[in-house]
Amino acid sequence: MHTPETIVALIKIVLMLGGLMTAAAYLVLVERWIAAWVQDRQGPNRVGIPLTKIRLFGLGQPLADGLKFIFKEDYTPAQVDKGLYTLAPIIILTAALAIFAVIPFGSVLPMISVPGISQPIELIVAPRLDVGLVYVFALSSIAVYGVILGGWASNNKYSFLGGLRSSAQLIAYEIPLGLGILGVVLMSGTLRLDKIITDQATSGVWNVALQPLGLLVFGVASFAEAARLPFDLPEAEQELVGGYHTEYAGMRLLLFLIAEFLHMVTAAFLLVILYFGGWHLWGLTGSGDIVTWPVAILRIVVLTAKVLAMILFFMMVRWSWPRFRFDQLMSLAWTVMLPLGVVNLLLMAVLTEYRSHLGGGWWAFAIISWVVSIGACVVAGLMAPLSVDNRPKPHVHPWDAETSLGD
Repeated sequence: MHTPETIVALIKIVLMLGGLMTAAAYLVLVERWIAAWVQDRQGPNRVGIPLTKIRLFGLGQPLADGLKFIFKEDYTPAQVDKGLYTLAPIIILTAALAIFAVIPFGSVLPMISVPGISQPIELIVAPRLDVGLVYVFALSSIAVYGVILGGWASNNKYSFLGGLRSSAQLIAYEIPLGLGILGVVLMSGTLRLDKIITDQATSGVWNVALQPLGLLVFGVASFAEAARLPFDLPEAEQELVGGYHTEYAGMRLLLFLIAEFLHMVTAAFLLVILYFGGWHLWGLTGSGDIVTWPVAILRIVVLTAKVLAMILFFMMVRWSWPRFRFDQLMSLAWTVMLPLGVVNLLLMAVLTEYRSHLGGGWWAFAIISWVVSIGACVVAGLMAPLSVDNRPKPHVHPWDAETSLGD
């Protein structure tokens, strides 16, 4: 027999999946519009209602793209490992969707008079999960296996190299990603994302003001984990054709593409929740757990607006920045982001421990944090310059080079 709690959970799952799939489809259209705007050309603006001349600014484009993928031939190359070839996109999409079980898409709804429901409904699929951030990290790690399996199972050198690049990149940037999060966990004292939002709303101070270095480290690592430009080395078209999904087409390729887009949406949610107050906005949303219907809706709108703004930032960066070389990518992770992440963790540990002794409260905390963050970035820039002189050196004879290597 279905209890009211089970029905509520099923409704939340359906809403989350429907919202994510619709958002992924139409955010692709938005990204194509932004790309067209950045490149000073017209984007998709013709597809509207079929069999009519109504174009609706191209809003029918995602539907046309989806139908194209569905009706494409489901071709499987002869050389692939068929089991792993099919399993890889399923793994990566399942992991990308399951992460949203612990990510809140609002605050709470007011009490409703339904038998069996005795407390406000929390707008999160798996409420009160005390290991929410650990769960997010675990599933994001599983997604790496989908990429590696896709590259291996394709039995293609470009796919294999793309899989290797991706695994190296994702593993390298998971450490700074974790260090960035640990600073927030130290301050909030919880691994629950909804509690982290409540902590910021209660104090009225967002973590972006208190942990600028953590935001920098986590933001850069999020770009790399989402494999977005300038970190899209796993599928660099000029070098690897399509990377790990070179041999994929049709629905299986669609699963990979949706998962990649969901990674960006996940990164946007985490950035907003961890550093920009989540649903909190001064003077509008309040901070308590008891809310009215207008406040509950307002919190959903505020959170959604912040996430959309962050996604637009991701898109603008993609179409504005050139791609790193692979050695620059790895150097940035191990010689810049990792030390900065350690500095941020130590700084947050010390400031959190002695916060009560700081005169000036949050202002003193923020000033010290900003000064140390700027100093750490300057030192990191001086210690590990990313510019490398790759010009040929004609005065060096090849025999001299071999002699120097032998020495």
